[in-house]
Amino acid sequence: LWYIKRISKSRKLQITARVLDIPIEKVHIHETASDKVPNASPTAASVGSDMNGLAVQDACNKLLKRLEPFKKANPKGKWEDWVRQAYVERVSLSATGFGIIHSETVDFFNGKGAELFGYCVYGSACCEVEVDCLTGDHHLLRTDIVMDVGDSLNPAVDIGQIEGAFIQGYGLFTMEEIKIRPDGVRLTRGPGNYKIPSADDAPRHFHVRLLKGSSNKMGIFSSKAIGEPPLFLGACAFFAIREAVRSFRQERGLNGYFRFDSPATPEQIRMACEDEILKKVPPLPEKGTYTPWTVTL
Repeated sequence: LWYIKRISKSRKLQITARVLDIPIEKVHIHETASDKVPNASPTAASVGSDMNGLAVQDACNKLLKRLEPFKKANPKGKWEDWVRQAYVERVSLSATGFGIIHSETVDFFNGKGAELFGYCVYGSACCEVEVDCLTGDHHLLRTDIVMDVGDSLNPAVDIGQIEGAFIQGYGLFTMEEIKIRPDGVRLTRGPGNYKIPSADDAPRHFHVRLLKGSSNKMGIFSSKAIGEPPLFLGACAFFAIREAVRSFRQERGLNGYFRFDSPATPEQIRMACEDEILKKVPPLPEKGTYTPWTVTL
């Protein structure tokens, strides 16, 4: 949450400085609170930069319009000169803005109207994994990602977001398994038995590139959302593991269909790698004749 707030603040600082054409050092952002911005729009669905950025731009444009007469009267003056003169002449130096992504109404029942979303975010990922078919363990050797973020507001921040979202998705598709007892009690309730990625799980070689030549007329300064879209790219690691398991099976003449569910935990990988050892494991009794220890969701 702290990192998300830092990203949101960084982008607001940049947008304000860009619209007002002032050094970023002159821009200060206070903590968000309802006494400052009542009835604020939520930042769900990765629309924080879009809506808040447009709101900041709207407020800044109002201030610029009020300062325009003073800039014309003193074209060689500085920002401080124009603001000081506006204050002397009792011109309001505060403004509020509101951002909204304009779109047409969607008729869900009849399938008519505009597209459900204002724009789409595209990304592509390629993963190289190493799987130990004897233990079910795996290592993510290399990941290459190309992401369409429009005209990036801050490439360093966007690349960091992409890396973080990918790792989060990687954990979702390979580690985070929810298990409950037959009586409904959840067993995976803490870090002891519910695993998430650590720094050691990051790819040994991690390369992220932003797509060049892309723009977005719907976003602030032609940018695109970058919070949640890269998360699904973590599925690339899951499919790479599945293909490694498929290759192992084919070497043993097992060319047919096999079930491989997410998350790709070591247990799942090991059970899918059928070999002489696995053949010695006795099969489970018929369903309904026993009470399972856990139920996997």
